[in-house]
Amino acid sequence: MTKLARPLAFVLMTATMATGSAVFAQDTLRLTVGQRGLWDTSISDVGQRAGIFKKHGVTLDILYTQGSGETQQAVFAGSVDIGVSVGVMGALAGYSKGAPVRIIGNEITGAGDVYWYVKSDSPIKTIKDFDGKTIAFSTIGASTHGVVTAFIKQYGLTAAKPTQTGGPAPTLTAVMSGQVDVGWAAPPFGLDQLDRKEIRQIATGNDTIFKEQTVRLVITHQQTLQNRMDAIVRYMRAYRETIDWMYSDPTALKTYAEFAGITEASVRIAGAASVQPCGTDMLPTRAALPIDPDTWPASTAERKLTATWPPPLVSGANAPEMALGPDR
Repeated sequence: MTKLARPLAFVLMTATMATGSAVFAQDTLRLTVGQRGLWDTSISDVGQRAGIFKKHGVTLDILYTQGSGETQQAVFAGSVDIGVSVGVMGALAGYSKGAPVRIIGNEITGAGDVYWYVKSDSPIKTIKDFDGKTIAFSTIGASTHGVVTAFIKQYGLTAAKPTQTGGPAPTLTAVMSGQVDVGWAAPPFGLDQLDRKEIRQIATGNDTIFKEQTVRLVITHQQTLQNRMDAIVRYMRAYRETIDWMYSDPTALKTYAEFAGITEASVRIAGAASVQPCGTDMLPTRAALPIDPDTWPASTAERKLTATWPPPLVSGANAPEMALGPDR
């Protein structure tokens, strides 16, 4: 099962930020977030509706995208301050090519929230049957792209055809019209179609190596991190508090249901794809030490895109410059 992970925190926490009773001026942060309406991508919006971000002195200006590719490009270009739900492989690929990206949070671990389906009358029964078929993913570099790539490699689907389809809605249209053989979605999207037996679920992202790995991230621009550190820290504190609230207070279900335009019963199904967040150690309680980028990686080869993210804890002397975490 997937789990919404508390943000990997990040850098240079100051003593003044550690005090819990500080009063902050409101800072506006511009966000791009992939796939509006999904449970794990709703944290910023739902938290703002609940007044949690305002309490931390942050106002959010949120723009939703069709997937990680669009989300991260806006961050790379400096058009927005933070990108949420960015596929880890896309972020690493951008960094390896010189993009000024920095990881400030782990958005989700595991990929069980994302599923692949076919029309009810499709002859496809298993992942092996994907071979020779068109398999949907959202955008290049997204977690869905990574999972489809993993399907192909792990199951020997040499004739499969990965196909970019954007979000769940256009993907469903493509599947039902016969343009794509295998579609993708995430709860609550597709629940009604599954209930009506119009589509059949074949697999989830957890049927690949991504089951226990970080698959989506929260990122920012290098310059934003340097110039707006205080606001970024407060955003991540509010983000963590929102996750706690979403898994502990029944009113959060109502807030999310209103945001997503679904029933509270559907909310419970969507949330079931993600277990309760990780322990409290994801955000440091003391200052994280600055990272010396010269200590990692030791060679250009070590920057290469791999399917084994994350490397041993992204902190301390072994941490990559792009992912700054608590000193442990």
